[in-house]
Amino acid sequence: MLHAHDERERDMLRFVIVPFLPVALLVAACLLGGWWSVAALISVTLLVTGMDRIMAPAPPETGARAVALGHRITTALGLAHLLLMPLGIWALTRNDALEGAAAWVTALALGLFFGQVSNSNAHELIHRAARWPRRLGVAVYASLLFGHHASAHTRVHHVYVATPKDPNSAPLGMGFYRFWPRAWIGSFRAGLAAETRLRQGKAGSRGLHPYVIYVAGAALSLWVGWLIGGLPGVALWLGLAAYAQMQLILSDYVQHYGLRRASRADGGWEPAGPNHSWNAPQWYSSALMLNAPRHSDHHEHPARGFPELRLNAETMPVLPRSLPVMASVALVPPLWRRVMDKRAAKWSRPAEPSRKDPQPCAHALGRT
Repeated sequence: MLHAHDERERDMLRFVIVPFLPVALLVAACLLGGWWSVAALISVTLLVTGMDRIMAPAPPETGARAVALGHRITTALGLAHLLLMPLGIWALTRNDALEGAAAWVTALALGLFFGQVSNSNAHELIHRAARWPRRLGVAVYASLLFGHHASAHTRVHHVYVATPKDPNSAPLGMGFYRFWPRAWIGSFRAGLAAETRLRQGKAGSRGLHPYVIYVAGAALSLWVGWLIGGLPGVALWLGLAAYAQMQLILSDYVQHYGLRRASRADGGWEPAGPNHSWNAPQWYSSALMLNAPRHSDHHEHPARGFPELRLNAETMPVLPRSLPVMASVALVPPLWRRVMDKRAAKWSRPAEPSRKDPQPCAHALGRT
């Protein structure tokens, strides 16, 4: 019979096996092509859907050992991403083993991995207290030409989530294709304004403005793409980054659609609570995305590591299907609204434009 800590360690292995399986298959696909490319694509599509149907949701992991292993997993995945991105550009521009359909399949698998796993992992890293993990998270986002998300997420989204002041919280009735440019441009501007205000509020603030770092990181990434594959390498880097960005914004759309904090008599908003994010309990996709679908608990406890995130279906809105499936549904706005609008209306209360800012979530104002 397994002891309790043995069972916990066994359960934690899902966070090692599930996200690193596509890493290994993507490396093989980039080097060898052929059926390895098909296997890599299956590992982030059909395998996820199938395993979600047969595996029961897992409980949260607690204790110092789970937290320490979680830190090692996020660091390893961050470094793996920084290797996979240039490897993928090399494979798609210079590797003769990738031709025709194999190249397209590999590119799609890479884009899905960057969008589902790299984004989730970078999100975990920018919430870490230690400086170097946060910098690794910024590097991952910068390689996806989305460095500003490191500021916009912590300084805007976590402060204003589920209010009209958050560009990444979609109101009821807004389709994804209207939300997408609003979220990208709005988060860039709001993050820039928040970082600038923060620096102005610190007398004698030194060092580069974070947005200079984000832009420089993006430029460096595209330069690497040029060195590897010339103009096609730059074009591929732009394409893969744009696809990954779309998936991140799609995830924000799904996880906050139609949910609003109630306005208070003093003109502010109620604190962010468990009913202001959509969640999904599925075992495999949650492991693949480091429990990102347990989103309500993350907003209530931003400093809590991914293994410890909790889900309570009685107090938290739960999506009718897994997060990847619902993201696919969101790409068809009429179908999305038919599935989600009534569900969102049951959980949401109206939030009117406010004279006062909401109270920031814990940890949201920490340095990134």
